[in-house]
Amino acid sequence: MTPPYVALDVEIPSDVRQIEPIVSLVTEHCKSLRLSRRQCSLNIPVALSEALSNAIIRGNHEDPRKHVRLRATVSDHALVFDVVDEGDGFDMARESHDPTTPEYLEREDGRGVFLMHQLMDRVEQFRGPQHVVRLTLNR
Repeated sequence: MTPPYVALDVEIPSDVRQIEPIVSLVTEHCKSLRLSRRQCSLNIPVALSEALSNAIIRGNHEDPRKHVRLRATVSDHALVFDVVDEGDGFDMARESHDPTTPEYLEREDGRGVFLMHQLMDRVEQFRGPQHVVRLTLNR
C-alpha cells in the first residue's frame, strides 16, 4: 500500500478566469491515476469548477487581494481535493437543495453544491481559521 501523497498544492487569485486553467491541469494529472474516463472528464472537472467558483465568488467575494488554495491528495483508496478560501464560508446544508424542484427551476444559481454531491463520493465543509470544502472521489 502506497502512503498518501500531495499531488498538487497551488494557490490562485480570486479571479474566476483562473478556474479553467487549474481544472485543466488537474484533469491532465487525473489521467495518470488510472481513473475512469467519466471521472476525469466529468466528475472531477465539474465538481472542482463548482467548488473553486464558490470559493472565489462566495468565500472571497472576488476580492483580488484574497486567494484560493487547491490541494489534491492521492492515496490507494481516494483522490481528495481541499479547496480553501479566505472567507467565512457559507452554510452548505442550507445551500443543498434539489435544483430540479419547481421552486428552483427558474433560478440561475444554487446548483453547484448539488452537483458536487452528485459527482463526488463525499463532500465536506470545515470552518475555522479558514473555510475548506473537501471533495473525495473513491478510487
